[in-house]
Amino acid sequence: MHLDPLQIIILSLSWIAYGAIHSLLAALGFKALVARHAPALMPSYRILFNLLGIVLLVPPLWLTFSWSGPLLWAWTGIYAWLANALALAALAGFAVSSRYYDMGSFTGLAQWRSREHAVEDLGGFRLSPLHRYVRHPWYALGLVILWTRDMDEARLLSTVFISLYLWIGSLFEERKLRGFHGEAYVRYQARVPGLFPLPGRRLSAGEARELETISHPQTRTP
Repeated sequence: MHLDPLQIIILSLSWIAYGAIHSLLAALGFKALVARHAPALMPSYRILFNLLGIVLLVPPLWLTFSWSGPLLWAWTGIYAWLANALALAALAGFAVSSRYYDMGSFTGLAQWRSREHAVEDLGGFRLSPLHRYVRHPWYALGLVILWTRDMDEARLLSTVFISLYLWIGSLFEERKLRGFHGEAYVRYQARVPGLFPLPGRRLSAGEARELETISHPQTRTP
């Protein structure tokens, strides 16, 4: 079936609500508010944030697949092989690059085990091989997976909203990273594109190591 105007509005609002709530929970101002009024929650904040992020995805994803209809396009033949190869390469990129992330801090287990009460989830300025080509490799890999799938109206609408959220989220994230890593991140931004690799815009391994060494994180927010 084709989406009617009411379905388009409902699905759009579900993604907007997800983005608004998820962004609010990720904001340092909101976390500082929690730290002041419910400090006991802070060690488990990241875990709860991740779990709630998964739960909040259920309504828009359920609507997306419940309202599936005729395909707008489907990859066939050599194009299907190419699309699936790109998606598999993106999944491999997630697996390989995860070795360069502090997954304990990302999941929240490190903060919970250490009873960490800091507002910011602060890690060192570490550039994986993929970070030498784009500043947000996981977002870029996610976009590859999203746009290599067959599309009906509901999936296309959802893919557009997810893509917009990844782009807008990257802008807010960069503001935090500039404040935390200072000049090192400003120089990094000037050399490497955000989401899509561009000719001549990359770092050598040596340049990446140099930027890592000049980063001097600020004192954590209590």
